[in-house]
Amino acid sequence: MRPSKLLVWLLPLFGAFSLGAFADTAVDPSQALHLLSYLAADYPPTVADGNIVDPGEYKEQVEFVGNLQGLLLALPANAARADLEREALTLKQAIEQRQSGKQVAQQARHLEARIADVYQVVQTPSITPDPARAAPIFAQQCSICHGQAGKGDGPAGIGLQPPPANLTDRARLDHLSLYDLRNVVTLGVGGTDMPAFGDQLDERQRWDMAAYIASLSAGEASADPAQRYPLATLATQTPAEVAEHDGVAAAESFRALRAHPPLEQRGPGQLIDYTAATLDKSFAVYRAGDHDQAYDLSVAAYLEGFELVESSLDNVDAALRKATEKELMAYRQTLRDGLPEAQVAQQLALAKAKLGDAAKALSGDSLSTTISFISALLILLREGVEAILVLAAVLAFLRNTGQEKAIRGVHVGWGLAFVAGFATWAVAAYAINIGGAQRELMEGFTSLFACVMVLWLGVWMHDRRHAAAWQDYIRSSLVGGGGRFGFAVLAFFSVYRELFEVILFYETLWLQAGPAGHSAVLTGAASAVVLLVGLAWIILRGSAKLPLGLFFSINAALLCALSVVFAGHGVVALQEAGIIGTRPVPFFDFDWLGIKADAYSLSAQALALLAVAVLYGRSRLAERRKVAADAAA
Repeated sequence: MRPSKLLVWLLPLFGAFSLGAFADTAVDPSQALHLLSYLAADYPPTVADGNIVDPGEYKEQVEFVGNLQGLLLALPANAARADLEREALTLKQAIEQRQSGKQVAQQARHLEARIADVYQVVQTPSITPDPARAAPIFAQQCSICHGQAGKGDGPAGIGLQPPPANLTDRARLDHLSLYDLRNVVTLGVGGTDMPAFGDQLDERQRWDMAAYIASLSAGEASADPAQRYPLATLATQTPAEVAEHDGVAAAESFRALRAHPPLEQRGPGQLIDYTAATLDKSFAVYRAGDHDQAYDLSVAAYLEGFELVESSLDNVDAALRKATEKELMAYRQTLRDGLPEAQVAQQLALAKAKLGDAAKALSGDSLSTTISFISALLILLREGVEAILVLAAVLAFLRNTGQEKAIRGVHVGWGLAFVAGFATWAVAAYAINIGGAQRELMEGFTSLFACVMVLWLGVWMHDRRHAAAWQDYIRSSLVGGGGRFGFAVLAFFSVYRELFEVILFYETLWLQAGPAGHSAVLTGAASAVVLLVGLAWIILRGSAKLPLGLFFSINAALLCALSVVFAGHGVVALQEAGIIGTRPVPFFDFDWLGIKADAYSLSAQALALLAVAVLYGRSRLAERRKVAADAAA
């Protein structure tokens, strides 16, 4: 028995178990779709001209279609379910009458499409699959059994019964759509060593893997420029169906295109659709009782979709952006809190309504030139101001105190941050998958690290704002190798904490702007660079004219204020990554200062303010004691 058959045998058992033990929990319609896809692929070789070619295989097909009827009975109640049951009965009769494989396959595919339509099963990816993203996952997770080339000859597959599937078998793969392959990756193969990856790979990764598997059987197939298929067709049709309707040459082109789907414009609409579709999946999983997976899907919905259009939406309707983000976070929190389904559904409806408003606000094939320019300008300004303030303050301090060697270390630090930021982006895009959650985790932890660093530096400067204290410091030669290294580390993290995310925002903006808006994006980015350099020059030049004590006091106050900002940014990033929950409170938002109307982020900033007060109080107390001691002497 082939692995696919074992999985089909188990599906009705799952359905029966859910009916008997959980009367309120219905079977996922994708299980029925999965079974039908295998009926369409496996039945045709079992009969020829009304005669049974393989009695064992044919018997299994009869049993499978009987199992299908059980699955349909376990589907959620629906007015159209009776029609689906009749179509399943007709399919069963066709198989029992040994009708042609072509006819039975068509009936199975038709019923599959009807079930998907009735139960609104999404069979098309929201983001164009990228097999290159799946290649390292296949090498790490699958090649041990399936082999590097997918031929089923991996070292761990030797002796397995049944053996690992040969994913280069075109005769077999031509009868499975990308959606079918995505289901195999999601559900695994029961009774074999093929696991389900639904809990390990997110929805986008599973579609990427489906395209990669399709590429293994495509071989040297090349796409005909005259042949174009929308993503929905590439996902749901099979090369065998295309060959039947359009000919062998068209099927060859279809194989190449579904293995490497052309990148459809990932404009705001597509990203928002991805968010909405993933939210629907999270609610379906929540209803099935898997609250952890539902929460994970809600996090992915935001990070891999809506977050990437926030900058553009900000320039069209900032209030709508904030309202949409608020509803998305509120929906996520309902899942985290385990609220009743009715409340979760109500919050989901609110979130999707805001997403619809956002899609309308950003409708159109591409962004206007003005929005492209402003978006590019504000992305870099918003993310770069904090870093430039830290760098300028540190450089001004080191220059005014004659620490030239430490200045070189600061330049090395931020230079390495640029290299590391672009390298991280390249690795994420072409080597391994770094999703939105990992991106926000990096930003969150580096922000909190920067918070501690700039707070320490601010208090340190405050302690040495008097000439006598500074002279004592110089004489003690504390700015040695360790001190210079600390400044370089601060410079590195101040730049790196935002650079990776800035690159991703620009990548999305570049696609959204379209060819006509590329010059506006470049101009906006260049303008932001000029403004940031100008800000740094003003700080450096202005600081040179200030008395040393006043300069130290201003720098100390600036850095301590930035520590409070970084504390807010760090907690918000961890919330977006799904590590920390949200607790809205009646307060105001100010993104540039990291202020969110949320109990957790405000508490972090209050804690940072308390640390500033305590450390400054300690400094003041030490000063008074020193003055008293000097007076007594």
